[in-house]
Amino acid sequence: MTTIRVFDPALCCSTGVCGVDVDQALLRFAADVEWARQHGAHIERMNLAQEPLVFAQDATVSAFLERSGQEALPLILIDEQVVMAGRYPSRAELARWAHISEPESTSTGGGCCSGGRCC
Repeated sequence: MTTIRVFDPALCCSTGVCGVDVDQALLRFAADVEWARQHGAHIERMNLAQEPLVFAQDATVSAFLERSGQEALPLILIDEQVVMAGRYPSRAELARWAHISEPESTSTGGGCCSGGRCC
């Protein structure tokens, strides 16, 4: 099974979806992670503020932070390989990485389009 590991920057809570001024990108990503998990994806999230030792003990993550700094987070690894840094993936990217088929309602806009193809 593919393991997607997300190394978040320092957030106020495990998802960053807390407080009065919630970052909409974090809100969207939290919903996308929950959707992917419900469809069988194995996704782990680590928060720099809450789990700094995990960041330090992972050679790939530690080297990335030395090279790029905390400002370059989030860092996404799939089976220990870097696949993305600096932004959160979309639902479509999570689905592709986890081998999940997205419902058609998220991939087409309707109208004359069907099955992901437009006329």
